[in-house]
Amino acid sequence: MARLLKQINFPSDLRKFKKADLKQISEELREELIEVVSETGGHLGAGLGVIELTVALHYVFNTPKDKLVWDVSHQCYPHKIITGRKNRIRTLRQGGGLSGFTKRTESEYDPFGAAHSSTSISSTLGMAVAKKLSNNNNSVVAVIGDGAMSAGMAYEAMNNAGALKSNLIVILNDNDMSIARPVGAMSNYLAKLLSGKLYFSLRETVKMVISAFSKRFSQKAGKAEDLLRNIVTGGTLFSELGFYYVGPIDGHNVENLVQVFENVKNSNHKGPVLIHIRTQKGKGYEPAESSGDKYHGVSKFNVSTGEQSKSKSSNPSYTKVFAETLIKHAQQDTKIIGITGAMPSGTGLNLFEKKFPDRTFDVGIAEQHAVTFAAGLATEGYKPYAAIYSTFLQRAYDQIVHDVALQSLPVRFAIDRAGLVGADGPTHAGSFDITFLATLPNFIVMAASDEAELVRMINTSVSINDRPSAFRYPRGNGTGAQLPNIDEILEIGKARVIKEGKKVAILNFGARLEECNKASQKLSNKGIECTIVDARFAKPLDEKLIIEIATNHEVLITIEEGSIGGFGSHVMQLLSDRGVFDTGLKFRSMILPDIFIDQDTPQNMYQIAGLDHLSIINKVEETLNSKIILAKNKNKFSN
Repeated sequence: MARLLKQINFPSDLRKFKKADLKQISEELREELIEVVSETGGHLGAGLGVIELTVALHYVFNTPKDKLVWDVSHQCYPHKIITGRKNRIRTLRQGGGLSGFTKRTESEYDPFGAAHSSTSISSTLGMAVAKKLSNNNNSVVAVIGDGAMSAGMAYEAMNNAGALKSNLIVILNDNDMSIARPVGAMSNYLAKLLSGKLYFSLRETVKMVISAFSKRFSQKAGKAEDLLRNIVTGGTLFSELGFYYVGPIDGHNVENLVQVFENVKNSNHKGPVLIHIRTQKGKGYEPAESSGDKYHGVSKFNVSTGEQSKSKSSNPSYTKVFAETLIKHAQQDTKIIGITGAMPSGTGLNLFEKKFPDRTFDVGIAEQHAVTFAAGLATEGYKPYAAIYSTFLQRAYDQIVHDVALQSLPVRFAIDRAGLVGADGPTHAGSFDITFLATLPNFIVMAASDEAELVRMINTSVSINDRPSAFRYPRGNGTGAQLPNIDEILEIGKARVIKEGKKVAILNFGARLEECNKASQKLSNKGIECTIVDARFAKPLDEKLIIEIATNHEVLITIEEGSIGGFGSHVMQLLSDRGVFDTGLKFRSMILPDIFIDQDTPQNMYQIAGLDHLSIINKVEETLNSKIILAKNKNKFSN
């Protein structure tokens, strides 16, 4: 049998085939996806579940003129293969390669960049309104998974779309949780019928006829129609939000999908439409189908066996250290609660849940709710731990400020994936949490330099009962440090001196300590002895120690895996307020640069960021050799 996928480089090529060929094309696309991800790693299960959907959408809609937006977009690899990127698909998630998510700068077929959840309906609504204002009749389509429907933003957008009566098509990809149960062939038949021109026209005709009769009859007739449709389709919620509901239908029957999409596209219906499809995550690859997470995110794997390549490190991950330490505390303290936003395995709370199912809460993709939910628990004397990736915590900033910090409630934030994260790229990097948390009154902000320090910070957070606290830690495995017991706590705001030297002091905050030590060793070989300090706290600062080392050294350099406005800025403010700069101190702050760094290996990303040990050495030498220039003429800088 001839390989059809070889003939498809763009959707325009796909549209040249007959509908009868689409099943074979789907099968070939599924095989290609499995081969690709086995070599690159990445998100597999979600992409396998939308193969037929991807083919049908690009077959019916005139992309890129018709806009297609994938929510989260971790399911977009098949989309990339047939939208001009097939020859580069094996560069996924690599330095200089394709992003693992949709990206506007990568292709005109990616009209909106996504990697966070629940943005598709809002963004496509904006596109739909823009097209209406421009008298453009092209279609706008959003594809959103049922998991993303747990976020309030999706309903805010749907409510607005229904009120505006915008011409928008939303496809609800229902794979993990059943919103409404499909009823086989009859359901598919009714979906095609309900999406056709005839039904749309008949529905409007019936409305006009009954409007000529009494209001009472009209109301009864309208209720009868709604009741009948909702018994058949289960679309009550979406209808109430102003959407015309179609479904549920089989998302793996490509010809049925094409028929429904053509009917909706060619109908005269005005207003938003929701098409509910049912799919199977991991569809067509047995190891994925039988896996608990349907191979959501995988490393490189053997296609025949499904066996994934394992980490070479024998050290436990920071995530696992967090989970196991919290479990030990929870065994002694019944007030400890674990909260996650749809990331139980990613944050380690799946381990916590096995021990304490009644004290573990997965609130779905709803970080705003998670934070205020934790605040409510804290008011009743409980000790909630909100375990959330740094990049996802950004969505809940107002709740952190208003519901937690303002009331000084002892919510504990376990901030996973702090710093640069490698293949997931800038959308998942933990770049801003130091800045946006350390600026808040009443907060304690910590960063672990290794897994032993992480344990101490968890221990410390358990005892903080009068204000919120946060501790951040990176993705990946620890350094091999010996873990302390759970009784070992830190003095709040107290740093530790790792090594004493002369002239140069390096003040580290977070997981760059190992690179600081490497730099120090090589500088020592050059006759430059450095003092190394692990700050531990960005707030409160160890003011006494910082002023002491600033006064007794010619050069002071701060290092952190965060953006401008974070730890280094707080140190600079302290030194400025205390007049330390008047002594001629040479101060430098090493932070993440003011750019979004594309996906690569973590090592390469930190080199690009200038936070590796060679960059530290260069910064020390450059600063030592710099001269302090003071203006002799007080009017020198005046206009």
